[in-house]
Amino acid sequence: MSFAELVCRTAFSFHEGASTPEQVVAQAGELGLIAIGITDRDGVYGIPRAHRAAQEHAVRILPGALLTITDGPGLSLLARTQTGWSQLTRLITQARADTKKGWGRVPLEVVCEKSEGLEAVLLGDWPAERVELVRDAFGEHASLAWVRYLDSHDHTRTAQRVALSKATRVPLVASGDVLAHHRDRKALLDLLTCIRRKCTIDQAGTSLQANVARHLRDPATMKKLMAAMPETVERTVEIANRCHFSLEQLAYRYPREVVPLGQSPMGWLRHETARGLQWRYPGGIPDDVSAQIAHELSLIERMNFPAYFLTVYDVVRFARERGILCQGRGSAANSAVCFALGITAVDPACSNLLFERFISEERGEPPDIDVDFEHERREEVLQYVYERYGRHRAAMVNEIISYRRRSAIRDAGKALGLDADQIDRLARTHRHPSTAQSETLKNAGLDPKDKRVRLTLTMAEQLRGLPRHVGIHTGGFTISDGPLIDLCPIEPATMNKRTVIQWDKDDINIVGFVKVDLLSLGMLTAIRKSFDLIDQHWNKRFTLANTPSEDAPVYDMLCKADTVGVFQVESRAQMSMLPRMLPRCFYDLVIEISIVRPGPIQGGMVHPYLRRRRGEEPVTYPHPNLEPILARTLGVPIFQEQVMAMAVAVGGFTPGEADGLRRAMGAWRKRGGLDTQVEQLMRGMADNGITPEYAQQICDQIRGFGEYGFPESHAASFAQLVYVSAWLKHHYPAAFTAALLNSLPMGFYSARSLVDDVRRHGVQVLPLDVGLSQWDCTLERATGQQASIRLGFSRIRGMSKQAGTAIVRARNDGAFGSIGDLQQRAAINRGTLALLAQADALKSLVADRRQALWQVQGLYDLPLFRGLVREEGHAPLPTPTPMDSLQADYQYIGLSLDHNPVAMARAALDRDGVLPAEKALACANRRTIQIAGLVSHRQRPSTANGILFMTMEDETGMMNIVVKP
Repeated sequence: MSFAELVCRTAFSFHEGASTPEQVVAQAGELGLIAIGITDRDGVYGIPRAHRAAQEHAVRILPGALLTITDGPGLSLLARTQTGWSQLTRLITQARADTKKGWGRVPLEVVCEKSEGLEAVLLGDWPAERVELVRDAFGEHASLAWVRYLDSHDHTRTAQRVALSKATRVPLVASGDVLAHHRDRKALLDLLTCIRRKCTIDQAGTSLQANVARHLRDPATMKKLMAAMPETVERTVEIANRCHFSLEQLAYRYPREVVPLGQSPMGWLRHETARGLQWRYPGGIPDDVSAQIAHELSLIERMNFPAYFLTVYDVVRFARERGILCQGRGSAANSAVCFALGITAVDPACSNLLFERFISEERGEPPDIDVDFEHERREEVLQYVYERYGRHRAAMVNEIISYRRRSAIRDAGKALGLDADQIDRLARTHRHPSTAQSETLKNAGLDPKDKRVRLTLTMAEQLRGLPRHVGIHTGGFTISDGPLIDLCPIEPATMNKRTVIQWDKDDINIVGFVKVDLLSLGMLTAIRKSFDLIDQHWNKRFTLANTPSEDAPVYDMLCKADTVGVFQVESRAQMSMLPRMLPRCFYDLVIEISIVRPGPIQGGMVHPYLRRRRGEEPVTYPHPNLEPILARTLGVPIFQEQVMAMAVAVGGFTPGEADGLRRAMGAWRKRGGLDTQVEQLMRGMADNGITPEYAQQICDQIRGFGEYGFPESHAASFAQLVYVSAWLKHHYPAAFTAALLNSLPMGFYSARSLVDDVRRHGVQVLPLDVGLSQWDCTLERATGQQASIRLGFSRIRGMSKQAGTAIVRARNDGAFGSIGDLQQRAAINRGTLALLAQADALKSLVADRRQALWQVQGLYDLPLFRGLVREEGHAPLPTPTPMDSLQADYQYIGLSLDHNPVAMARAALDRDGVLPAEKALACANRRTIQIAGLVSHRQRPSTANGILFMTMEDETGMMNIVVKP
C-alpha cells in the first residue's frame, strides 16, 4: 500500500505547525511515504529546506502552499509543473501585497484564474457553488480533502464530505491535514496555538487540538483509518505522480542590462578589469597580480559568473558617481578582479588571500560579495537597484528569526501563565533551559517544584530553533533577468519602500539564487566627510586607495592605544590589546582586529600568539601538515579559513565538508547543528596524532566563531578602514573629529568623549554661535594641518535641520543685529529660539543664556508681528553659576566646553587622595589607588564570565576598568 500526504504545515506556518521542514521530510521517509506535500500558510518559506532534506532522505516533496481565501475556508495548492509554481508564487505575492506584515488573503476567483499547472485540495466546509467554481477552473485536478480528526464530529463531517463530493462531482482524497511530524509534538502544538492567539493555556479552551490526530502516519495506518473509502488513499498516489515540479527546475539568470549591446558578459568583464588595473597600478601592473587576474577570470568564465560581477560593479559605479563612499568586504576581498573593478580596496599585491575561499569549482556556488556604503546614504543605493531593475525583478532577502533561549522562555512563559516578573527572572538566569538546577531556580526566587516553571523550561527547549517571525536581511539583494515573482513570492517589508522575497538569506543558495549584500557602515560616512573637509580646507584629495600607507607615526599612535574614534580598535578590549600586540604593519592590524573575538578567545589562542610574537615561546606546529596553514600566525589558528584548512589537513574532512563546517559556523547561533561536525573533527584529529587538549581548543574556537565569525578576508577589508581612520586621526584630528560628530550615532563614543579627546590632542573646539555655526560641525582657521572645530546646530537636542539651515541662509545676507532680527529673517518660531538660548548659541547677541531666554519669551510669535520685541529693560536675573551652565550644556548639547564635571570636584577629590587619570595610568603595578570619573560606556560580553568592562573619563583622560563579579 502506498500513500502520499498532500497537506502538511510546518513550523514555517508560524505558530501553526510544530515541526521543521527537515523533521517532516525525515519522518515521511522513515514512515515510507512516497511523497510529502509542504503546504505552509500563504508562504513557501520552508520549501528550500524541505528540498534539501528530501535529497538526504530519498523522499519526494510536493512544493505548495495553503492559501487563505478571502471568503472561504483553506485551499491547498500543489505545483504540478513549473508553470504551476509560477502561478502559485504570483498568487502568494498578490495575497501578501495588500495586507499587513505576516498576513495574506486572496479571492477565490483570482485563484481560479491562475489554475494552470496546479493541483487543488479543498479543506474545511465549502459551499457547493464555491466547490463547483474550483471544479470548473481546475477540472480533474481538484479534490476535496477527507480528514479523520478522530473526534466526536468525525461521523457527521464524513457524511457531509461524501454528500458534497457527490453533489459537485469533485472526488475525495485522504489527508491528515498534518501539523506535526510526530504525535509527541501535541504539547508544543498547544503552546504555539496560545502564542498565536496571544492567550494563556487556561484561556485557550476549544482552540486547542482535541487530540494528537494531526501528525504524519504511515501508509498502513492510513489504509486502516480510511478503510471505508480506500480509493481516497489511492488518489493521493495519483496526485503525487502528477506533480513533477521540483525546485531544481528553477532557472535563475543574471540581469543583462549591465552589458552594453554587442558585448558578451565575459568580454565586458575583461575590458573593465583591464581598465581598472590601469587605474589601480599607473606605474605598471605587478607580475603576480597579472597572473592572479588571469587565474580568476578563467575561473569566472568556466563557472559563468561574469554577469554577477558586472551587476555589483554597476552598483558600485553608481555610488561613486554620486560621491557615496563604499568598499567591499568579506570573501570578496580575496579577489584581484574585485580590486581592479573598485569593489574592494585590499590590494592583492600586498595580501596573500585565497581566491578559492571566494569562488570554488568544487562548491559550484555563486560568490557572495558584501559591499559597505555610507550609512547615511545607503538608501539611495537600494532605491537605485529597485528603479534600475524594477520591483518584479529585484527584491531584498528575508531573514528567518528563530527562537533563541530568551525569546523561547519569554513566549513559553506567557503562554503557560507565568507573570512578567517570573519570566524576567527565568530569562536572565538560565543559559540552558533543559539543564536548569533546583538551586539555580531558588537563587532566582522561583519555586523549583512549580509545575509551570518546570514546564516553561521544558517547552522553551522545544521552541528553540523554530522560526518565530520573518525580518528583512540587513542588505541582501537578489536580482534576476526575468520576473522574480515567477521564482519566489515577493512581499512588502515593514520598512517603507522595501519588498522582500520569502526565502531566507541562507536558503537561497539551495536554489542557486545570487545575493549581493548592500550594507551600511558609519565609519565610511565619517571617512568620506573627513576627506571632504581636507579637500575643502587643505585642497588635498584623498581616497581609500591613495591614503599614504605604512606610516610609522600612525603605528606609534596605535601602539599607545590612542584610538578613540578609530574604526574597530576603539573598544576597551582592543585598547587593551594594542599595547600588547604593538602593530607595525598592515597585516598586524588584520590579526589585531581578529584576535579579540569569541573564536580565538574561547579557543585559548590569544596568549600563545602574544607569547610567540614577543619571542617568549618557540613557534611550533602540532602536525607537519599544519605549518603551511599556520605559519603566518606563528602556529596559532586565528581565522576561520585556517580552521577550515586544518579540518582538511588533519581532520579527515574533504574540502566540501570543510565548507559545510564554515556554513555551520555561520548558522550555529540560529539553528545549532555544529555538534556532529565537531565530533567528526575530533575523531579525525585524534587519528592524525593531534593531542586531545589541542583538538578541544580548536573545537572551542569553532564554537566561538559561531558566536562571531571573522574570516581573514573580512578582517583585511576592515583593517584597511582601521588604518585609514587612524591615519586621519593622527594627521588631521580636527577634520576627523568633526566628521565623526557629523556622522553620529555610530561607534563607541559619545560626542562628549570625542570632543574631550580631540581637545586633549591640542585641537580647539569652538562653541555654538548663531552668527558662525553651520548645521554640521565645521572647521575654522586652518593653518598648516591645524584647525579649530566649530560646533554645529545639529548638536542641539530637539533642533530641526530645517530651522538650522534657515538660520544659515538668512545669515548669508548679513550678520544678525538682535534676537528679533534673527527671528524675522530666519522665520523661526519662539520654541527654536528658546533652544538656541538654552544651548548658549545666542551669546554673540546677548550676554548669557538667561538674559537670552528672557528676551526670547518677550518676542511675539505671530507671523504678522514676528521680530517685534516688547520694550523692557534689562532683567535683574542672576548670572548662571558654573554648575548651572554645566547642567544646561549637558541637557541641550550633551557636552560642555567650559566645565568638566570631574574637574569641578577635583579639589575635594585631591583632598581624599583620588588620582586623576593621567597620574593613575603612570602608577606602578600592584599599587592600590582610588580614581573617579564619568562612566562613558560599559560592556558585559557573554564570553567574559560575568566580568564588566567599563571606561571612565575625567578632565585628564580615560581609564579602562575591569570589574570582576
